[in-house]
Amino acid sequence: PLDKQTPLTGGGFEIRRPASVRKQKGHFSPTLEQKERIPVEHMETGAFEEHLLCPVCREIFRDPVLLLCSHSFCLACLEQYWVHTSSQMCPVCRADFCMEHPPCNRALKNLCEVVLQENEKQVSEDAREFFCSLHGEKLELFCLEDRRLVCGVCLIDDLHIRHTCRPVEETAETLKEDLKTNLKSLQETFKLLKSQKFIRNQKAKHIKSQAEKTEAHIKEEFEQLRHFLRDEEAMRIGALKEEKEQKMKMLDDQIIKINSDLTSLLERIQTIEDEMKTQNVSFLLNYRGPCESIPSSRPCLQKLSEGVIDVAKHLGNLKFRVWQKMTDVTQYTPVILDPNTAHPCLHLSGSLTDVMFGQWGQQTRGYPETCDGYTSVLGSEGFSYGTHCWDVDVGDNTSWAIGMISESAITTRDRSPNSGLWRVAYHNGKYGQGESGEFLTPLTVKQKIQRIRVQLNWDGGELTFFSLLTNTHIYTFKHVFTERVFPYFCNVCPSQALRILPVEAICHRNRSVTFFYS
Repeated sequence: PLDKQTPLTGGGFEIRRPASVRKQKGHFSPTLEQKERIPVEHMETGAFEEHLLCPVCREIFRDPVLLLCSHSFCLACLEQYWVHTSSQMCPVCRADFCMEHPPCNRALKNLCEVVLQENEKQVSEDAREFFCSLHGEKLELFCLEDRRLVCGVCLIDDLHIRHTCRPVEETAETLKEDLKTNLKSLQETFKLLKSQKFIRNQKAKHIKSQAEKTEAHIKEEFEQLRHFLRDEEAMRIGALKEEKEQKMKMLDDQIIKINSDLTSLLERIQTIEDEMKTQNVSFLLNYRGPCESIPSSRPCLQKLSEGVIDVAKHLGNLKFRVWQKMTDVTQYTPVILDPNTAHPCLHLSGSLTDVMFGQWGQQTRGYPETCDGYTSVLGSEGFSYGTHCWDVDVGDNTSWAIGMISESAITTRDRSPNSGLWRVAYHNGKYGQGESGEFLTPLTVKQKIQRIRVQLNWDGGELTFFSLLTNTHIYTFKHVFTERVFPYFCNVCPSQALRILPVEAICHRNRSVTFFYS
């Protein structure tokens, strides 16, 4: 590193060198050569030409000479420096020499001459571009028809005699103004594209986040199903093993009884055979008759069919019975919330059936698809025919709205009356109904609503709301539906979620499913 820099001046020259120098062979040489010398304005050089600049004049070397310290300078620059300083020191390292005629650095001189020739050639070529190639005159006019530079002779030539020509300065200013306008438009387009790029980058991040979270939830759901199937498999295999043990024990008991009978029979057979070998008189004296001497040869045995595994009970309609049992542990919700339509302040549960109001941004999407500026979320499936029904638990929620919204109202975000939004709402302790995003008509409700049923008859043109706990009618909208409509949910209460209730599903042998609402 450099120590304190000490400026050296003499005769109009200013050379900076390090204050710390070391002595070598009787001369002083610097620890680090200072690159910056006398600044030269309006001069642009490449990295290569930078090494061909004289440290004094900061121009390409002319007649470079070499000092003993290995520094090179233009001969004229060095002589002028020595005259002004009245010494023969190196302008860079300040080493003192006794050299009246320093040798020429021929290699450096040849290299500099090549660079100078190339620069002069380039300047000459650039200058030729400003003169007419046909007449050699200066190009002072611009032909608007041919859109090219012309000289005064070209103006009276047959090629441009009837053309409109303007002075170069005037035309350049006019065209620059046009370019300025185009440039402004291009800059605005560039800014817009950058904004669109940023939005898409944010959307890409959101898509990745969505995919990761959805994949994790899918894995969790299937792990629950696998857990259920593993438990069901273990239970059914356990039942099979239990039946096997019972049947095997019964057979073992029967085999033990048969073995006992076989032993008794074998002993009796041996006795009878011995008696038959005796003399007739002895045989008759000991003979007790066939009923006393011979036990029953057919012991009472159970039917073999009663002692085997009931395979049909274990395998018959196994998949259907497991599926039927699975419906008892799984839930079906008639409406699923679409997170892509949720306001950033709304947070959905993993099952997409609960919506909670919270802080902004925890569930921000890549771009908004919601129908308005309210804290609302839509159902994922729209209805364009038939009858549909779902129940919502509002509990002690203090600010909510539930209803339907048309597909066109989602895209246009129209809040005017009859815009395609039908809803029943509760806010500030009052109930109301409305057909727009702004206006509500008060509703008279005798008892607080905690569970509300929404029933849509699309073909009949009716949207009806019921209070489940009191089994009372709240309100019915009548409208001729002509497009798809989506379930609509709005929640502004931070302490209570809106929850879509599951329904009971009954599976039939014909693979149909019946849903029962409470």
